[in-house]
Amino acid sequence: MPLTNHQVRLAARPNGLPRATDWSLTTEEVPEPAEGQLVVAVSHLSVDPAMRGWMNAGASYVPPVEIGAVMRAGAVGRVTASAHPGFAAGDDVYGTFGVQEYAVSDGRGVIKIDTSLAGPSTYLGALGMTGLTAYFGLLDTGRLKEGDTVVVSGAAGAVGSVAGQIAKIKGARVIGLAGGPEKCRALTEEFGFDAAIDYRAGNVRRALREHAPRGVDVYFDNVGGEILEAALANLAMRARVVLCGAISQYNETEVRGPANYMALLVRRARMEGFLVFDFTDRYDEGLREIAGWIAKGRIVVREQVVSGTVDDFPATLDMLFRGENVGKLVLQLT
Repeated sequence: MPLTNHQVRLAARPNGLPRATDWSLTTEEVPEPAEGQLVVAVSHLSVDPAMRGWMNAGASYVPPVEIGAVMRAGAVGRVTASAHPGFAAGDDVYGTFGVQEYAVSDGRGVIKIDTSLAGPSTYLGALGMTGLTAYFGLLDTGRLKEGDTVVVSGAAGAVGSVAGQIAKIKGARVIGLAGGPEKCRALTEEFGFDAAIDYRAGNVRRALREHAPRGVDVYFDNVGGEILEAALANLAMRARVVLCGAISQYNETEVRGPANYMALLVRRARMEGFLVFDFTDRYDEGLREIAGWIAKGRIVVREQVVSGTVDDFPATLDMLFRGENVGKLVLQLT
């Protein structure tokens, strides 16, 4: 009997937070792979803030998810059938397989992984695009130097928690911004940040001045909005502002840019965006170094794994925008 594939498809483009009506749940038979193809049984789905941007129409760094298409998602799984010379049944792999139980692939962008070295979810986090984003954003775009004062927003999240730990490894003083006392405790007690600021508890600009009296040398931004403005108001001379994400703005109908951008001029600072895809030819370099730090206990990996079916994807995605996750958020298909 043919296998049945359950999928989550984009039914409508959201206005603000995604709603149940923006998704459709579909089923179809899993085909046998044609020549040059492989079939993957998906086990773990990466749940990322960037997904909200992929749902919008318009130009971006990747084409938008089309209405009626399976929702784009990075995932890991196991090859169940293969007519591709580079993959065999039983191989554990990573790829952009989408929010579905089975994916048919031509092998492009599919990477073999070794789950004896790390669990599948880690290849979606610290040993995947998340870790590489933190690594290249901080070290290349941010040009981190020993002794820098680094501020990371969204610091308890998947990218932010790794970025802060890399900054510590490289000899920086690291201040993290997160929402709520539990996340702030995780920053200092678990991830080793020097200080944590609860952005919900008071004046962020004042708190940054207290914790970074000589100014912020590198600001790694994951949230945008008012937090970005607070960081710009506290820059050191020749500071570097790294634009990684802006989760506070993803569900807004009118995106808010920094009103005090002239701080960049006054401080002779620069603000630069980047994408991890800019560093494809150096992924091996980054992963080797991150894997070494994890093995030595210098990077703590924190994952929040939700067990469920693909039907649970919309609710799991909403957790990001309610600020409920600490570390990398993953949906494990059961």
